[in-house]
Amino acid sequence: MKVIIAEKPSVAREIARVVRATNKKNGYIEGGGYAVTWALGHLITAAMPEVYGIKGFHKENLPILPPVFTLIPHQIKEGKGYKADAAAVAQLKVIEKLFRACEGIIVATDAGREGELIFRFIYEYLGIAKPFDRLWISSLTDKAIKEGLAHLQNGAAYDNLYYAARARSEADWLVGINATQAISIAAGRGTYSLGRVQTPTLCMVCSRFLEHKKFEPQPFWQLSLTVKEGDESFRFSSADRWFDKTEATALYDKLKQAPYATVETIVRKEARQEPPLLYDLTTLQKEANSRFGYSAEQTLSLAQRLYEKAYITYPRTGSRHIPEDVFAEIPALIAFLYDHSVWGLHARRLTEFNAHSVDGKKVTDHHALLITGKKPIDVFGEEAVIYDMIAGRMLEAFSAHCVKDVSTVTAICEGVKFILKGEIIKEEGWRAVLKNSRKKDKEQQEAEERESRENGEGIIIPQWEEGKQLPLCACSLAQGTTKPKPLHTESSLLAAMENPCQREQTRTCSGMPSTAGFRGTQTAGKELEDEELRAQLKDCGIGTPATRAAIIETLFAREYMVRQKKSLVPTEKGLAVYSIVREMKIGNAEMTGQWEADLAKIERGELKEQEFRKGIESYATQITDELLSSKILFPKKQSDIHCPKCGKGTLVFYPRCAKCSDADCGLTLFRSVAGKNLTDEQLTQLAVNGETGIIKGFTSKAGKSFEASLSLDGEFKTVFVFPERKKPGKSRR
Repeated sequence: MKVIIAEKPSVAREIARVVRATNKKNGYIEGGGYAVTWALGHLITAAMPEVYGIKGFHKENLPILPPVFTLIPHQIKEGKGYKADAAAVAQLKVIEKLFRACEGIIVATDAGREGELIFRFIYEYLGIAKPFDRLWISSLTDKAIKEGLAHLQNGAAYDNLYYAARARSEADWLVGINATQAISIAAGRGTYSLGRVQTPTLCMVCSRFLEHKKFEPQPFWQLSLTVKEGDESFRFSSADRWFDKTEATALYDKLKQAPYATVETIVRKEARQEPPLLYDLTTLQKEANSRFGYSAEQTLSLAQRLYEKAYITYPRTGSRHIPEDVFAEIPALIAFLYDHSVWGLHARRLTEFNAHSVDGKKVTDHHALLITGKKPIDVFGEEAVIYDMIAGRMLEAFSAHCVKDVSTVTAICEGVKFILKGEIIKEEGWRAVLKNSRKKDKEQQEAEERESRENGEGIIIPQWEEGKQLPLCACSLAQGTTKPKPLHTESSLLAAMENPCQREQTRTCSGMPSTAGFRGTQTAGKELEDEELRAQLKDCGIGTPATRAAIIETLFAREYMVRQKKSLVPTEKGLAVYSIVREMKIGNAEMTGQWEADLAKIERGELKEQEFRKGIESYATQITDELLSSKILFPKKQSDIHCPKCGKGTLVFYPRCAKCSDADCGLTLFRSVAGKNLTDEQLTQLAVNGETGIIKGFTSKAGKSFEASLSLDGEFKTVFVFPERKKPGKSRR
């Protein structure tokens, strides 16, 4: 009997069905010469410092650099410590029994870096020495599973993938453990989490927020003039903007007296716009966030469910291309959409298939996202949205290019250059697919209309010639205001994580100098449109398509940032951490991106894991020294107010609380109470008098506003004291 080990029970059930294993046992399914079991995700993890005899956070223990990492079963939090996960231990016993009794092992964990790590850690922890084969598939259709089982690969062929996965795991441990302990020691109180990818991501959010907050809007003026040709009028806009109203007004006065504008240049060309490439996970997450407000984690979860139901190919892919052999299957997949309620008409019209997304050299572990051809009979709601996005993008990607006639005219009037653009679509091609099916919110609608106006969509430029004088019929002077870069959304943050090595491009307005970029982690204006350049920069991304959503969710869980509608806003805690790490190595996104590039080299066999480990140990040592020598994390204000609890220490005021200076006392008076932030004066009243006056502005769990006093109870905890209400007297007659 052979054992097949999958990553999750749902995947194991699909494989068991295909190999005709139907006898359900405790922790596995047996039959057809196979026992199909599962790993429940990361059953085995690297041990925490306590296992190495290092307890608590102490400066003299840092940096912690285990010569060999100890592997232990998955842990769960219990009180202030951790204990082994009973479910993980039980499943490990099942796996060990099957592994030791079987004839051979087939690895069917997810076909990627983390999937390989999950199996290898189990294999190493259990001390199994039997050879194993690898099932490497990109979808869970019956056909894909059968073909994969017929073409199993020797497990040793994926050793480099494992080395890269192990190097990533150990790097995250070394940086995360040492940095977290160092900054917590430097802070003096509390625990503040830092990480190899988490921290530079936080820096991206904070730097954008601070730039947005500090931005000072400037008024500018722009000129326009209107000319008439027959019964039609055409409006030109000045190429420059003016930040000096007097200068702009003087030019406007001249324009009012001018009889005509002279055509300087005319450029007419046919533009052929290739369709967008297929989705990888990051692009799917970005568009789902922009169009539907889905979080990156939500999109990944939905795509994973669709994959496990065998409706789409493997979602955790970083590739937007497919190889030639997969391209041969595309006509059948498109035909599968003929009866689709949204895409049927477009699918039936598609008879020739654009090969823009076909390039086997650009396919990594898995090709781009595709539907599988299995009818999605139980897909509804948000799952249907993601499925339709993937199906719609397939139709776009394999449709013909869009053909436009694009014209640009420049004209001179009173020494000022004016521009008129015209754009006529001759063949819609791929643009017809989503034209009427895309759901748009008000913001998207306005953005698309603005872009159409800027591009001159629908404007047919007359057959003017250079030197022609165009009679003026009107002119205007409009005032505008410069705007800051918008706050990050999950979509723009994913883009920044994908391309941190791309230096920010800045635009300049007339009379206004360009501003320096902020640490090269964001893109200006529209996102990078050059697909080829984006592909070149991908190797220096921070995190991977599979892990970026989890990193973003970690920042929420650590209370480093919050969502405000679609925008990501750092909290006071997040900004405090950023103020310490922004100039340190751990906050450098480009450096973190280079580590990711090195991991890719290990995977390709171009770099030894040991060399990478040495570099990470040196890095961890440097950031530990930097953090330990940093200034105090939070600004504080020492007072001479005696602690009401111990009477020995004095109160120290922090942004989020007031605490006793005696660490053994532990008195903490939090500022935030029922949605109300208390002032230093109110905290002082509470400490000195044991009670405050009436405070307005508290909010109940039901969302209602109320007022009350605050008091310290016998355990020095803050409690409400409600004002007495006068009882209504008896009515007199």
